[in-house]
Amino acid sequence: MTARPRIAAAALLLAACAAPAAGAAECAPDRAVLTPPSGERVTITVEIADDAAERAQGLMGRTGLPEGHGMLFVYESARPASFWMKDTLIPLDMLFFDDAGVLRHVHPQARPLDLTPVPGAGPGDPDPDRLLVLEITGGAAGRLGLVEGTVLSHPAVPQAAAARPCR
Repeated sequence: MTARPRIAAAALLLAACAAPAAGAAECAPDRAVLTPPSGERVTITVEIADDAAERAQGLMGRTGLPEGHGMLFVYESARPASFWMKDTLIPLDMLFFDDAGVLRHVHPQARPLDLTPVPGAGPGDPDPDRLLVLEITGGAAGRLGLVEGTVLSHPAVPQAAAARPCR
C-alpha cells in the first residue's frame, strides 16, 4: 500500500508557506525533515498513515523498507500511543513525537512478528501523549543520530506549536 499525499496536508503546507519562520524547514507531505541536537538535518521519504485503516495496516506484510524511507503515523490529537509488530516482517525503529514535533521516545530494533506492545513513552515520562510516530528501518535511528530532542518538521505537525515550523 502506498499512501497518497492528502489534500488536507497540502493545504497545511500552503498555509505554512505563507508565513516562514526563522529556522524553518522546507516541508512536503512526502518528506519528514529531522533535526537532531547535532544540527545536521536528515530527510526521510515518508508514506502517511492518517486514518484508522492505514494506521492498522502500517508496514505489515512488507518484506523490506529502503534506507531513507519510512511511514509516518498521524493522529487527530495527541494521545498515549502503543504499537506492536504483529505481521510486520522487518525490524523497525519507532520514533514517537509530541504535538510540537519533538522526539520524546525511540524504540530501536522492534522485533518482527512480536506481539509485545511497544509504548510511545519511556519510564517516568510526565507526558506520554504522542501525535506522530515515524517507523524507519531497524537501526537507522542510531546510524542517523536521531535521539530524544530531535525535531520533526512536517505539515502534519501543528504549525502554530511546531518546534521547527515549515516554510
